[in-house]
Amino acid sequence: MPDLPSPKDATEAALFAECWDAVLSYADLCTAGSTAAQELAAEAFALGLREVRAADAGAARGRRTPRLPAIPLMLTAVRTTAASWEAAGRGHRLDPDLRLWLNSDRAARYPGPPLHRPLALRGLKDLQEADAALLWLAEVEALPMVVVARRLGLDPAVVSEELDQVRTLFRDRCHRDHLDTPMDTVCRRYARLLHAVTRSTPPAETPEDLSRHLATCEGCAEAAACLRLHGGGLPAALAGGVIGWGGLAYLERRRRAAEVRLGARRPDTADAEGAEAAKGTGRARAVRGGLLAAAVALSALALAVSMMPFGGPAADTARGDADRQPVADPGVLLPSHTPTSTGPRTARSSGPASAHPSASAAPTRAGRKNPDPEPQGTSTATATAGGGSPAPRTSAPAACRVHYEVSSQWPDGFQAAVTVTTTRSLDTWRLAWTFPDGQHVSQMWDATVAQNGSRVTATAADYNRSVPADGTLSFGFIGSWQGSNSAPRDFALNGHACARG
Repeated sequence: MPDLPSPKDATEAALFAECWDAVLSYADLCTAGSTAAQELAAEAFALGLREVRAADAGAARGRRTPRLPAIPLMLTAVRTTAASWEAAGRGHRLDPDLRLWLNSDRAARYPGPPLHRPLALRGLKDLQEADAALLWLAEVEALPMVVVARRLGLDPAVVSEELDQVRTLFRDRCHRDHLDTPMDTVCRRYARLLHAVTRSTPPAETPEDLSRHLATCEGCAEAAACLRLHGGGLPAALAGGVIGWGGLAYLERRRRAAEVRLGARRPDTADAEGAEAAKGTGRARAVRGGLLAAAVALSALALAVSMMPFGGPAADTARGDADRQPVADPGVLLPSHTPTSTGPRTARSSGPASAHPSASAAPTRAGRKNPDPEPQGTSTATATAGGGSPAPRTSAPAACRVHYEVSSQWPDGFQAAVTVTTTRSLDTWRLAWTFPDGQHVSQMWDATVAQNGSRVTATAADYNRSVPADGTLSFGFIGSWQGSNSAPRDFALNGHACARG
């Protein structure tokens, strides 16, 4: 696969971190293979970077021109680069449906006269860049409000109110641009009626004659999608109007990616996320309190049992701790002795032989059980009340669970998503796994990747280090494979084994 772009300064690094995932996702829709997608994305990123630098240079000279936010600007660069591939005879590497679209009148609207360009593109460009970025991240990229606020440096407590204001501004710009668009008398009459119907809250019922007109006039139907702020049609209007071909498919990809990152849970406000985090923290405190109380009770029991006489001669009681029976653990694991194995552990044998490494060095007396040198209070079995054999006890459940899913696969590559649910709160995280078939990770988002042979380690990004108790962390990656593409094994979160689920 082609190499990823290598950022050369802070501006380029910031654009890469913000936009590369989106650029590669759309480039993958536009091409017929992973190699072509990487090449198209790299060329489009370079083109978008030049546009950003040119706009910044003009602003420094006092000539600021309207500009799209970073992600939609880069996506339009993908479309422009695909058109240049088609014109240069490289169209065989593009999706066949995209090639048909590039040679149609619909594609010609984008570089054509401004008044004939899609209404959503014009309306978004008329907004302030920060307002347009807020609208795009929330509606198209489907990011939760707390993440949007963090990216744009906004107050999470008021970001939802600001989004409502930006939606209204976008509608006003689209209404004005729609009236400026050349149209016939019938469309102009319906344009005023459409504005009156869609501006009310909740929207008024669409008159029958307007409904018939919208079913036959593509331009007015496009305007209706931009003017209706309620009903869920705004994201599709933005994606289709700004990106063009494949806009709805891109929108669906971003929705699925957001659901994977959030574990199919998308909080709408900062309060929702804070309530969930507080709930998880409360559960963690309750569990820790219960373990501490059990540990104190266990220590007292162990001390009492160890000081009891065993009814034998005084010489027997003076033999030392090595000849005493081990104190049983009543089924509670101390936090400092959490086992790392995931399988069940059985009770030790009461015969002369012992599985403990240091037991072979202790002498065995006839008629006595072999002493267990493990410290008191950490035995893995509980003696039965009738003096029978100890009962087996299963190990504690894993503190994390991993869901691994291959979302798409092609002859030499694949895209996968990883979601981890952790019962413990984390200040940072590092997930490692082993590929059984020599797969190689070429690009990763929402985490930093390192690979040594078949062992891969994903480390948290700066913005998703903290995970509340009973919360989820997620990331995705693109990899290559040959022969077979079996699922990874031996997942470990911060060095502790994770169960698959």
